This record gives sequence, structure tokens and C-alpha cells, in this order.
Amino acid sequence: MHPRLFRHLASRLLVLSRSRGLHRLLQPRLLVPDARLVSHSTVDPTEVRKFQALAGKWWDEHGQLGALHAMNDLRVPFIRDNLLNTLSVRQMGRPLTGLRILDVGCGGGILTEPLARLGAEVLGIDPVEDSVRIAELHGSRDPALRQLVRYKAVSLEELAEEEEKRFHAVIASEVLEHLADLNTFIECCHHILQPGGSLFITTINRTQMSYFLGIILAEQVLRIVPSGTHDWEKFISPVELETQLESSGFSVQCIRGMLYNPLFGVWSWQQSTSVNYALHAVKQTEDPQPEREKDERGKD
Repeated sequence: MHPRLFRHLASRLLVLSRSRGLHRLLQPRLLVPDARLVSHSTVDPTEVRKFQALAGKWWDEHGQLGALHAMNDLRVPFIRDNLLNTLSVRQMGRPLTGLRILDVGCGGGILTEPLARLGAEVLGIDPVEDSVRIAELHGSRDPALRQLVRYKAVSLEELAEEEEKRFHAVIASEVLEHLADLNTFIECCHHILQPGGSLFITTINRTQMSYFLGIILAEQVLRIVPSGTHDWEKFISPVELETQLESSGFSVQCIRGMLYNPLFGVWSWQQSTSVNYALHAVKQTEDPQPEREKDERGKD
């Protein structure tokens, strides 16, 4: 965000805070080590209810979920390029052909569909059944997606128990800040990935800046997202996340800062990770990297 724009927004917020008593909100509580209760379930019923109310709005690109649509401009190339670099392959046309990807917390399929259009076989899962139905309905309109995309209304831990075939990549974009149990989530991601498989995460850092921009500004002033969407105490810093991943059998490859410009509706890469960030980690293994599956569909 341009410094002049930031100063302008800050001054506006200061006026609002004095007139509406918002100054108290600018002083978030000191964080306990992890605000999540250890439940051994990744699903938080409170979060499910929040997204149940949003289920019909997933494909309104100019509505309350518009920032997620705009984020595809960064996260799709981030996933694609890191996968290709990790697997050391180059293929023209649909570069992710032969790869199996799991999109956790897929919602209405905003990220699932563009990954499938790059050739990947993508399974989208979400605990909100109405969101899954919306995703299925939207995807059914494109014949090119029918052989590449599947959806399930299931939690990650339930899928980990039933899915025999492992994935080349797991995506959790804007999901961690809504989980009930982060440790269970990481364990399930590790279990369901192939040796050498990739984990991609986008989430929000836990800083005063993220509280200002992500909750006060985005939810209560500009109303980019519905009020109450985020709980600041569930945000996690890159250092904390990297530590948990490294201790769970992952090797973190890169972390990049992201920032949303609400005036222009665009995301950009930033050196700072003080608000949003993207992370790529690889499941550690001494075995060879997972081989791409042959695209039998292309031989028909």
C-alpha cells in the first residue's frame, strides 16, 4: 500500500475511533501461545456457521468474497511455478497435467477451477455442504472440468482416513485462520501427501498491522469482508508456522509477503510479511521425487 494512502486511511480511522469508540479495538489482547483449543478436529463449528451464511456468494466477484477472486492472480502462479520447479519439469499447454492436488477449504471452487484448467486433477473439500453444492454446480457448466474436478463435503481428517491415493500437492489458502486444531491439520497434510509432495499455504500474520488492516479496516471500516470473519488470535506468524511445519516433517522452501489494495482490488507481492503471506513447504523424504502420473486422457 502506498505510504500516502496508508496515512490517509489511518487518519480517517483515527477520526472514526474517536467518534465511535473504536480506539479500544486497536489494542488487541496479548496472545496466548495458541488460541485454538486442542480438539483433534480441524473443523470449528463457529467458522462453519460463518461460511454457511456466505455459501451463495462465492462467485460474486464484486461482492464480499471479491478479494479471494483477485488473489488468484498471485496464488495460482505461485502454486504452478513452485510445483514445476520442485518436480523439475516443463510442459507446454496444461503444465500441471498428471498431478493430483487437494484443495482444502475449497469453498465454491474459486481456486480449484483454475488449477484444474492447468491440467491438474483436483479434489476440493469443505465442511460446508452448501458451498460444495455451489462449487459442483458452477463447475458443471464447463465441460473441460468434468474429468478433472471432484468435490466432497468432508473434513481433512476424515479424508485422510479414507483416501488411499496420496496427492502431489495440498493447498490451504486462507484456511489456517479458521481452523480448530492446527496441529491436526499439519499432521493430516503430511499423511495425505506423497513423499516429496508440496504444501501451499496463504494466511495472515498476527501483528498489530494485520489487526489494523485485516480486521479494523477490512471488516469494520471498508467492509471488504463481513464483520467477524476473522479472529486475530487465530492468526499465526511465519516463524511460528515454519517451526511447526519443520518439526512435523516438512521443509519450508519459501515465504513471500502479500498485500491487498482495496481501492484497486488487486494483490501484490511484498517484502514484508506483516499482514498476508504465502508459504511453500515440501514433505521431507529420502526417496526420489514423486513421479507425475501419465495423462491417459490425452491418449484417447
